[in-house]
Amino acid sequence: MAKEGGSDGSSVVADLINFLNASPTAFHAVEEAKKRLRSAGYEHISERQDWNLQGGNKYFFTRNYSTIIAFAIGKRYIAGNGFHIVGAHTDSPCLKLKPVSKVSKGGFLAVGVQTYGSGLWHTWFDRDLTVAGRMIIREGKDNSISYSHRLVRIEEPIMRIPTLAIHLDRGVNDGFKVNTHSHLVPVLATSIKAELNKVIAENGPAEVGVPIDGKKSNERSKTDGQKHHSILLQLLASQVGCEPDDICDFELQACDTQPSIVAGATKEFIFSGRLDNLCMSFCSLKALIDATSSESDLEDETGVRMVALFDHEEIGSKSAQGAGSPAMLDALSRVTSSFASDSKLLEKAIQRSFLVSADMAHALHPNYMDRHEENHQPKLHGGLVIKHNANQRYATNAVTSFIFRELSIKHNLPIQDFVVRNDMPCGSTIGPILASGVGIRTVDVGAPQLSMHSIREMCAVDDVKHSYEHFKAYFQEFSHLDGKITVDI
Repeated sequence: MAKEGGSDGSSVVADLINFLNASPTAFHAVEEAKKRLRSAGYEHISERQDWNLQGGNKYFFTRNYSTIIAFAIGKRYIAGNGFHIVGAHTDSPCLKLKPVSKVSKGGFLAVGVQTYGSGLWHTWFDRDLTVAGRMIIREGKDNSISYSHRLVRIEEPIMRIPTLAIHLDRGVNDGFKVNTHSHLVPVLATSIKAELNKVIAENGPAEVGVPIDGKKSNERSKTDGQKHHSILLQLLASQVGCEPDDICDFELQACDTQPSIVAGATKEFIFSGRLDNLCMSFCSLKALIDATSSESDLEDETGVRMVALFDHEEIGSKSAQGAGSPAMLDALSRVTSSFASDSKLLEKAIQRSFLVSADMAHALHPNYMDRHEENHQPKLHGGLVIKHNANQRYATNAVTSFIFRELSIKHNLPIQDFVVRNDMPCGSTIGPILASGVGIRTVDVGAPQLSMHSIREMCAVDDVKHSYEHFKAYFQEFSHLDGKITVDI
């Protein structure tokens, strides 16, 4: 196990591995972030309640349990001063269970899934899969019924998407084209074994129950049973200690069961799912925690240090908890108004603020070197990558890249630049969304990786250390550096 709060490189990497293995979904990533923030003295506040904020204190809130924003207020902060933010995202491409997931064909019980994001779907075949996510559970009886939000994760492999044997598809090596509707359906069990091992009969022990909306629980259970295989519901119920008919609804996704590891002949790589973008989420979160771990860290701070980890980046950020929502602006507004009622101070604060949009970058692939522009080929071990795009697919400009580069020079940290080839489309991040929506200065950066959007990705151990150190230096020194820059004055 990694030492909590440790700053040496091996501790940071071990801590990342722990974070990845605890975070199969965005919900679990937020839960893990909450645990770490609480241990570091951050207070959990709610958007539904009034905020009573104090300089020198540390706070966090969640939205939908898949987005989390944490911030530490400098002791010398006054309303109108800037926010120093690192933004990342908690979601990754995956297969999410359909509202009606029950599929039966050819003597098999299978699970209907939807594709989420732009995944490399061929990498999901022949993997040992399970499910994880959140459920809404009914608790209590009669007039004391309530509903709780519970995270769930089945540890052992329960599903698989088998490939078709080459004998039945002789042209497969000429190109494997996945039909995401008919081919990408995980197998859960065979029908005969499911019958022999059935633990819930359609007219079994759930016959008598509490009426809800005019339905008895057995009627509700039958309805749910028509949506999902009873064997899957029983597995889920056993994980959280409830009855299958107490499961009111859920959001689940398929997950690889192979753990994240440090690997390679010289232990220089990390092999893992969800590096995009839990690696940047972790590095920014740990940097914030370690940059605010003692009272002296905030003694001379005039601004607010903040990390914002959003859901739904992989599908455009347009949700109540995505970067396209008012979540960021709401946070800035509520912190500012906690110290003064003048609404114009928020406008001033935004112009004094800075956002580091942190999302993993494309490392040069040795087998596809022609896919990179020849003067912009980020390497593993080469440090954080500053992303540029003239059409604002990334929000970086000369001023914001200079600020971030200055920190690397001062701390002797490697830094790289990336521009996509002119004849290839350019991806994007939360950077342009927040820059345009909030009006905040932004630089887009990310650690280099290979196999982005695969079920199993890889990055370099050194770049995890570099990213953490760079973000920590940013939190500690941005206020001083920004005071030396003259623009728009």
